[in-house]
Amino acid sequence: MFAGRIDGVGPRYCPSIEDKINRFAERDRHQLFIEPEGWNTVEIYVNGFSTSLPEEVQYEALRNIVGFENVKMFRPGYAIEYDFFPPTQLNYTLETKQVQNLFFAGQINGTTGYEEAACQGLMAGINAHQKTRKLEPVILKRSDAYIGVLIDDLISKGTNEPYRMFTSRAEFRTLLRQDNADLRLTELSYRLGLASQERMEKVQAKKTGVEKIKQVLKDFSVEPEEINSYFLSVNSSPITEKQKAQKILLRPDVELDEFADALPRLREALAEFAKDTIEQASIQVKYDTYIQKEKDLVQRMSQLENLEIPETFDYQKISSLGNEAREKLTKIKPRTLGQASRISGINPSDVQILMVFMGR
Repeated sequence: MFAGRIDGVGPRYCPSIEDKINRFAERDRHQLFIEPEGWNTVEIYVNGFSTSLPEEVQYEALRNIVGFENVKMFRPGYAIEYDFFPPTQLNYTLETKQVQNLFFAGQINGTTGYEEAACQGLMAGINAHQKTRKLEPVILKRSDAYIGVLIDDLISKGTNEPYRMFTSRAEFRTLLRQDNADLRLTELSYRLGLASQERMEKVQAKKTGVEKIKQVLKDFSVEPEEINSYFLSVNSSPITEKQKAQKILLRPDVELDEFADALPRLREALAEFAKDTIEQASIQVKYDTYIQKEKDLVQRMSQLENLEIPETFDYQKISSLGNEAREKLTKIKPRTLGQASRISGINPSDVQILMVFMGR
């Protein structure tokens, strides 16, 4: 690899030990994580020491680690090199543009990582099924799920190195929380036949419960004498007049579960609700302003997402577009103006020009 005989680009976020030594030559230490492979085995995984050097070199290197002087090696490390098809050749369903009914998922699209491959396999499988049954395609938007962010990134921007999905790649992180995944996606899952009736009913009950709790907090008044001792225990300022529970919950030091424990009347009012429903209501109340701002942004962005571009649209005839914009739009053939705006090298003025032509 360092001699240049292999020219593949390795994954940026899990480099080999030899790559680390080459990249960070000024360092004289490196932390390893020694991870047992299971309860009933003596095997351990040496995390941070991945390598594809010759077996005898790996063995000698391991024996040079403090504490590993008498180590036994079950299997040497190895490397793989794989090629990929540029994912800009895909539709949002993960069907290839060039070959009808051929769907791609996983490393062939330039990604690395188990979850990245799994989510593409799920979406490609769903859409292959939908197509054979002549049903509507299933496309998750960037504001729906991290899967939507991953697929949109690949199709709109392509990749020149193994792609990994990071939360920082999503602009709507306040909406894409792990605590609300069930509320966001179970209904779609149920419509596709993936989620059971029982699961759907649980989620509907949770949604209803969250709204009821929010109403309770909105109506529930708290007197200073019954809550000020709790405020002192969590280093929060006491109140001098009665306040609604909803307003009190906005304090950074106040958690709904503890707040209710300190206030028997409130605990009684929340007695019928499950713990995860109470937690979800608390999150929604605390972050309501931020969640609403993000929803407004999604709404504004969705206006571009709703403006579809015909597949046969000829970008070459728009002389007011720059050469780079015409070239990239022709190559990627964005489905909507929203997707066009996210293509690398496409600037806001290009999108404005497209909007004018679409209006005509």
